[in-house]
Amino acid sequence: MKILLARPQINPDSHGEMLKLPPLTLLQIAALTPPEYEVSIIDESFEKIGFNEDYDLVALSFRTLNAPRAYEIADEFRKQGVTVVCGGWHPSALPEEAKQHADAVVIGEAEGAWPQLLTDFKKGKLKPFYKAKLVDPSLIPEPRRNIFRYTHVIETVQISRGCPYKCEFCSISNMINGNIYRARPIENVIREIKNIKNKFLVFVDPSLTINIKHTKNLFKNMRNLNKKFACFGNTNLADDEKFLKLASEAGCLGWSIGFESISQKSIEDIGKKTNKVRDYKRIIRKVHDHNMAVLGSFVFGFDSDTINTFDATLDTIYDLELDTVGINILTPFPGTPLYTRLEKEGRILTRDWSKYGMRDVVFKPKNMTPEELLDGVKKIAGEFYSHKSLFKVALNSIKLGFYPSLAVGLWRYGQRMDYKKRWNWI
Repeated sequence: MKILLARPQINPDSHGEMLKLPPLTLLQIAALTPPEYEVSIIDESFEKIGFNEDYDLVALSFRTLNAPRAYEIADEFRKQGVTVVCGGWHPSALPEEAKQHADAVVIGEAEGAWPQLLTDFKKGKLKPFYKAKLVDPSLIPEPRRNIFRYTHVIETVQISRGCPYKCEFCSISNMINGNIYRARPIENVIREIKNIKNKFLVFVDPSLTINIKHTKNLFKNMRNLNKKFACFGNTNLADDEKFLKLASEAGCLGWSIGFESISQKSIEDIGKKTNKVRDYKRIIRKVHDHNMAVLGSFVFGFDSDTINTFDATLDTIYDLELDTVGINILTPFPGTPLYTRLEKEGRILTRDWSKYGMRDVVFKPKNMTPEELLDGVKKIAGEFYSHKSLFKVALNSIKLGFYPSLAVGLWRYGQRMDYKKRWNWI
């Protein structure tokens, strides 16, 4: 029997094939699939899905942004009599919607439902919904990377599942079991990393600073593996000097940190308990002291934001000496408390999911018009990613060393290309 595991993309990444990241979830699902099935993987970041292959089962994993494309693919396969399964963040949040385009919907983490789903499929007794059980982190399989045929230089690794913080706008912690933190055994992670041929990795966990002790153990065991990597973390990473030292020794090139806002009120309103705005500069300086870069992520459109927020944030970004920044528009993803609140307040402007990529305004801001929010975000991105500004920031990053500077350059390139494509400028 032939199975297609696919990641639809309505707006394929424009970063260049070498910088695209492989679909970790699909590779993990492939690893759980018995050898009696012939498994193929298509990621539309690399190539479009065709409809000429004779598949028995098609499984689609997707976020809200890609739901329209996923439904288009699902409908076409079902017209041909192919069984379709939908899973991922968006189907987990809106399973009834997804079911209109699928024979079955997986709610939650795929590993908690996939084996039973395959058994039912083989018997011809597929259920409409599969609510995934809580996944034991020790049972998360090593991804089946050998069937991913696309050229890429960066591999993705995951050492944990879940995030306990439950920020108002976050899809991860508000997914079923998503707020339950679970760490994979370090020996499993190290064995997986040793099997990876690529030198460059990205840890895709929401944060490697949720369990500092566990991550320290990881870094200690990575010191002799000759890998270079980037990862996500919260602002508490700078509270432990030894942690930063171990990260650098393990090969960490930089941290992506969700600063989110320069307003402490906004931070408190969204429930991000780890952030203290007054500490931002100290945190960045400490990370730099250990020759690691910082990508600072900011979100605009919080209820406390005004049209003055944009200039103030841009000034702060330069003052903080960030190596690069992610600039995002607040987006109420289905399944989050933010979506529920804005829907109740009548502030959702559109349910065109193709606009839910943090580059469009899909709700009514409180203290400005939607147009003012979009223009303000474009202004910040345009100024920070101008050639003049990038040259200035690049000079500051050179002191971190060759590999961190290279990572910063790739980060900037990816962000700039994303903004250029989405807003057709820069």
